[in-house]
Formats: sequence, structure tokens, C-alpha cells
Amino acid sequence: MLKKPYRRMVISAAIGCATILMPALHAIAQEFPSRVIKLVVPFPPGSGTDTSARYFGKKLSELTGQPVVVENRPGGNGFIGVQNVLAAPADGYTVFVGSNSTLAVNVALFKKLPYNPQTDFAPLTMMMRAPAVLAVPPNSPYKTVSDLVKAAKAQPGKLNYASGSAGYQLMAELFNDVAGVSTVHVPYKGASEALAGVAAGTVDLTFSDITATQGLVKGGKVRALAVASERRAPALPDLPTAAEEGLPGYQAYVWVGAMVSAKTPKAETEKLASLLTQIARMPETREFYERQGAEAMSGGAEEMRRFQAAEIELWKKIVVKAKVEQQ
Repeated sequence: MLKKPYRRMVISAAIGCATILMPALHAIAQEFPSRVIKLVVPFPPGSGTDTSARYFGKKLSELTGQPVVVENRPGGNGFIGVQNVLAAPADGYTVFVGSNSTLAVNVALFKKLPYNPQTDFAPLTMMMRAPAVLAVPPNSPYKTVSDLVKAAKAQPGKLNYASGSAGYQLMAELFNDVAGVSTVHVPYKGASEALAGVAAGTVDLTFSDITATQGLVKGGKVRALAVASERRAPALPDLPTAAEEGLPGYQAYVWVGAMVSAKTPKAETEKLASLLTQIARMPETREFYERQGAEAMSGGAEEMRRFQAAEIELWKKIVVKAKVEQQ
């Protein structure tokens, strides 16, 4: 047995080592992220939201050295994807990549929404904004917006439109209101399915974001009549704006942003927000979206919070103005 002086020395040394090691062990335990991050998209592959998730996922993996997977959970107006994220552990490893539909429009469109996008989620950053494109089948008799409006006015309720989400539905209803026409809603699970319906001639028209539409337009699979933006899109420079086609003031954009469960610890939320905002501000991110006719949105969490609140109020007004019946 050690004598008392030696026992005290050993104990002191042990305590000293523990004191030195504790911060390092704590740092290791708190390191984030340290494993696979999942980005949940409430729409099918091929949608503008999916495209953004895959781009940001790749960049996030490069920054963190951790695998990032994109999981598509389409259907139910985005509810399936939302519920998947909110049911997962709130540890920062499950991120919701949502659009104007799930994060703003649904508030205006549904009487009883099974989630609150402002209180159930914590914003991380905006990713992008892209104008909508009005598209018809390639063999459609309508060559211009004027042709389409004239036909819709001649036979109210005959023409129908496909929507891949609540957001696209409201864009179409706003079009109905601005153009003074009545077209019938045909819901689809996502933008790619809605575009496929138009390409096949199953439906008469659709509104879809330019990132998901331009390839089909350039390939002759669908015919684009107008872009719903202030200026012509660089990705489709020959496509006129809605204003040029006789609908001044008609503008409609989709946007994509990232969020986590509001129950996620502050440290993990802030780390994710910092990483994703860093990606949003990269020159290559701006170039990536410009090639698609879209615009990179570089604001962080607080800017996204303000932007989302303004969007919710905007869509509420549009629902009333366009007399859209809440679901």
C-alpha cells in the first residue's frame, strides 16, 4: 500500500489528467456533424426542390466530410415529408428541404393544417427562388397566352390544369383571376408528374418552376408560353414574360429553403444554418442557379424567418382574392 503522501500525489495526478482530458472529451462528444445527415424532400426526384437538396447536399458533404443523403417523401401536399422530419429525433441530422408550398402556401390553403411551418420548424437559410413557367402539351392548339385565354373564356371550365403542389395550384388560380378565366384543377403528386401529364396531353396546361421545366421545353416535350417573372429568364431567353403576353403584374415564383425541427438544440441549429448559408453564398452556387434561370438566395435564418412570414401573408391574400376554397 502506498504511503499517504504518495497516495495524494497519485490522486492529484489523476485529477489533473481528468481535468485536462474533460474538455477534449466534451469537444469530441459535442462535435457536429459526426455522421450521416439526411435531407428530406416532400416531392419526387426531378422537382426544383429535389434539385436544390441534391446540390446543397453535395456541398454540405464536402464542407463537413460527412455523408449527406437525400430522401424523397412525396405525396399528401407535402404532409408526408413534414411528418417524417418532425417524427425523427430532433438532433440536427434530419433536415427538411421545403418549398413555398409546404412552408407558406399550405397555411393559406388548408383550414386545418397538421403542422405549423413557423413554430414546428426552425429556419436555417433560403436556397433559391425561380419563376414559374406556363406550359402546354407540345401539340397544343394554343401557341400563345392570348390563344389560351381566348379559348378558356369561350368555354369556361373546359380547360384543366395540372398542379404538382399547393403552390402551383395557387399560381394557376392567380392566373385564372388575373386573366379572368375558369380552369379546372387536376392534382398530381409532384411537379415532374404534372409535367408528364402535360407532355402526354392528359391535361391542358400547368405551372411549374423553370428549373424543372426548361429541359422539357428545350427537348420539345412541352411548349412554354410564358415565364412569370419581371424579366426574361437567361435559361429560356426567347420565352416572353407574362406581362409581354398581355398579363401585366402576373408574377409567380417558387422558392426553396431548409429547416429543422424547432426542438433541435440551438448549437446544432446554428451550425447547420452557418454551413448552409455559406453554401448559398458561394459564387458557384449563384452560377449553378443562374444556368437554370433561377436565383440563389443567400440570407441566413433570420432573413428566412422574415421572408417566410411575408410569403404566408401574401398567399393568404391571394386565396381571398382568387376565391380559392380552403381544403
